Amino acid sequence: MNSLDWVVLIGYFGIMVAIGIWSHKRVDNVSDFFTAGGKMPWWLSGISHHMSGYSAVMFTGYAGIAYTYGVTSFVTWSFPIAIGIAIGANLFAPRINRLRSRLHVASPLEYLKNRYNLPTQQALAWSGMLLKIVDVAAKWAAIATLLSVFTGISLNQGILITGAITAVYCTIGGLWADALTELGQFIIQLLAGVSMFVAVVVELNDKNIGFLDAWNQPELQGHGKPLVGQYGAVFLLAFLFIKLFEYNGGMLNQAQRYMATASPREATRSARLSAVLWLVWPVVLFFPMWMSPLLVQAQKPDGSDSYGLMTEQLLPHGLLGLVIVGFFSHTMAMCSSDANAIAAVFTRDVAPVLSAKARSWNERRGLIAARLTTVVFLALSMAVATQVNSPTFKDIITVVIKWVAGLMGPIAIPMMLGLLRPFRKSGPTAALTSWAMGLLAFWLVNYPISWNVDGGVPLQYQVSIPLAVSLVLYIALGFIKPEDTPERDAIIERINTDDDDSAGASAPIPAPAGAQDDIQRL
Repeated sequence: MNSLDWVVLIGYFGIMVAIGIWSHKRVDNVSDFFTAGGKMPWWLSGISHHMSGYSAVMFTGYAGIAYTYGVTSFVTWSFPIAIGIAIGANLFAPRINRLRSRLHVASPLEYLKNRYNLPTQQALAWSGMLLKIVDVAAKWAAIATLLSVFTGISLNQGILITGAITAVYCTIGGLWADALTELGQFIIQLLAGVSMFVAVVVELNDKNIGFLDAWNQPELQGHGKPLVGQYGAVFLLAFLFIKLFEYNGGMLNQAQRYMATASPREATRSARLSAVLWLVWPVVLFFPMWMSPLLVQAQKPDGSDSYGLMTEQLLPHGLLGLVIVGFFSHTMAMCSSDANAIAAVFTRDVAPVLSAKARSWNERRGLIAARLTTVVFLALSMAVATQVNSPTFKDIITVVIKWVAGLMGPIAIPMMLGLLRPFRKSGPTAALTSWAMGLLAFWLVNYPISWNVDGGVPLQYQVSIPLAVSLVLYIALGFIKPEDTPERDAIIERINTDDDDSAGASAPIPAPAGAQDDIQRL
């Protein structure tokens, strides 16, 4: 990097902070901070939904997969995400929007206290928060890895810089700041991605390698196969189910985008836009990664530095700075949205159980607590990020695929399926048992069993078995031990009734007996 690249990078950071300060004026209460007051346009929500699912892991971990295996990086990652969101556009998006508009909640997990009971809500809230700390930590480590390639600063310094900038704008501006910065980040990434795409095509032409001829080169032998190695059919199907739950609300921050729109119909439109972007835009981003074996020699065994090396080699200064800004944009988009979602969960779901004072917070105190929680979450994730590549977490892509994908299912299944009428008989027993057994299955498959299997348990089973265990138990226990009650049925009807059904819109929501008493006892 030279001075021009630094000007682009510092200018980007300045704009992000400025957007946060401007957004601060639009945040008057907790609802504004967490759900934009339900006033976000569907197109902005859709772009924000799309952007908040990215991070620099794509340019490190998935760049390594693309370098090693080729197009399977798209087929087993962004493609199932696009399909999952497209399915969820009608299945989940409108129902999640009704959580805000009809149940008047600000956290995606807030409704679980009445849908199941308080212990279920707390189990999912705490495990979701802890998983998100690890997930975001991997994102900080990924962007710090790229920053170290370009600038030579240490990983810990890179983590501190990106985390501190993100903390400023997302803490003061809330979800509005997240969405508006993600819009700017999308435009930046559009310019950076197209620049890199063109640079690679030009370089290949200089080497007398055509677009189609490239796949016949020895370096790309087998790279055109959609499923290869550990990324096979079982992995693809498991990932499709995981992403169906994760990117439609199980990731929490994605649910907020649906909640932020004005109506269920706009939430559906938001999801459809995000699905189209996930299907099209990653192809542009992945193409240079697929071609990278023809242009650079990765220094790391997993190829995670290949994209960074390629940008340094191909792009002139100024454009190099723009691409680096693109790396930051994806990571900061995801991490800031995650921080906002976790702050919502802690402030709305956890704090009132831990403290009697939290139950009587006014708007001002609730907003202060939300901002403090955001800062604490970011600090904890940054601390964990310093441990990525340690024996505990291993490399970045292991954290993202094995830990996050493997643990997301047990946490998301009770939350997401609890919205749907066919699963109304699945109550607290089904929710807690499926959650606990799914987590146990993850530990058994990834550790004791894997230790005793030659070569370890294949990755596709590491991520699919916890999901399968949770899904089967949640459905089976709903039939074996049905726990539907008039109160729970009323909540499900409110979530599932169309907007033009006035009876559903006005039906009362009785709280389950003992819910408030449980809080008071705790």
